[in-house]
Amino acid sequence: MSKLAEQVGTSADTVRYYERIGLLAEPDRSPSGYRLYGEDAVERVRFIKRAQRFGLRLEDIGELLEIRERGLCPCGHTRQLLERRAARLDEELATIAGLRDDIRRMLAEAPSGDDGWRCASETLRIGTKPNPPNPPNPPNQREKELR
Repeated sequence: MSKLAEQVGTSADTVRYYERIGLLAEPDRSPSGYRLYGEDAVERVRFIKRAQRFGLRLEDIGELLEIRERGLCPCGHTRQLLERRAARLDEELATIAGLRDDIRRMLAEAPSGDDGWRCASETLRIGTKPNPPNPPNPPNQREKELR
């Protein structure tokens, strides 16, 4: 197992995990009990690692492997998975861009720190009492009459 893990640049624990969840078939064993992996296992783990690099989940990768094992081309399914992954990345990037904009706004509002402990930014105040709410407007003449 450690030889396979070394060949594909992963850990023996990862290889065992792939076996446990069914992504990698349990290999034959030597008379002394060592796992014997063939070149097909090396290629399979390399495929799994490449697919993970694109952000595909192990469940998705399992589906692709199953399609391949049936002798079918997984291209259409792969395309759908990658399109969904690209859409999720677009959403994540939009969220990150919004966060970056919020941080830039906060920086623009933040005092330089040159004026001691006085902090004028509502965003940066920590542990201080908030400003009191505006006092209620005094009732006008009409409201006085209704009371």
